[in-house]
Amino acid sequence: MTYVEELEPKIDQTFISTRYNVVIEGPAIKPEEDPDAKKALPTEEPFKSIALAILYGDSEKSLKKVQESIEKKIPPLDVITKGLIKGMDGVGALYAKSLYFLPDLMISGDAMTEGVKICEAVLGEKAEKKGAVVSFVAEGDPHDIGKNLVVMFLRSNGYEVIDLGRDVPTDEVIEAVQKYQPDFLTGTALMTTTMTQFPKIAEELIKKKLEVPVFGCGGGAVRRDFVESYPMGVYGVKAFHAPKIADTIIRDKKSWEKIREEYSDIVGEFVPEYA
Repeated sequence: MTYVEELEPKIDQTFISTRYNVVIEGPAIKPEEDPDAKKALPTEEPFKSIALAILYGDSEKSLKKVQESIEKKIPPLDVITKGLIKGMDGVGALYAKSLYFLPDLMISGDAMTEGVKICEAVLGEKAEKKGAVVSFVAEGDPHDIGKNLVVMFLRSNGYEVIDLGRDVPTDEVIEAVQKYQPDFLTGTALMTTTMTQFPKIAEELIKKKLEVPVFGCGGGAVRRDFVESYPMGVYGVKAFHAPKIADTIIRDKKSWEKIREEYSDIVGEFVPEYA
């Protein structure tokens, strides 16, 4: 008799299945049944169906439900704010808990964007935005995943985002601030060699007397102590915090100093980096 043949009868497979699949993991639930996602999602139709299509990243179903809503004379702005954006709020809640991942986020974001385009076509103009944000990746840095997430979260929450792209020279950032006069400026950097552009940008803004309420900085190499070493800088810990920071700038007129002090309260969760 081999070792495996001798060992096999001693293994209690029922115990193993119960131990790992029931006791620890618990029963499977649908994404919309998660408590935090449930709070974000609408209960009234047709907004519920639209939001669920976004939650599942189903572009075809989302577009169909949006088109049906428009044909029923439901205001396009309601379709956007009560359906599409609420669906992304649910996605954001699951992403914050690490139940959804980057591919889920991007697929749902694309579904929402396509739905918004239909609504804007009916409106004849772009839907009114909460405010303007300029976003960029620091000069010399080709890594733009973090910036793309920030842009997606801001757009899905009703902000107009001027996306300058990656490897953006300091002069171009300054020119964009002059041109668009944003309510919020965000920059990302993955490398320690490129994050040094942030204080240079802050210095140039001050030198040219350009008023930017908050300069949010984040990325793999970036840390809070570095960002707080220069004026206007606020360390952005997670991409999904960006719209919450933007909201408090627009709604509460909070300064960068106040946002530094109240970061955890503003984003609505405990943030170790600000403890």
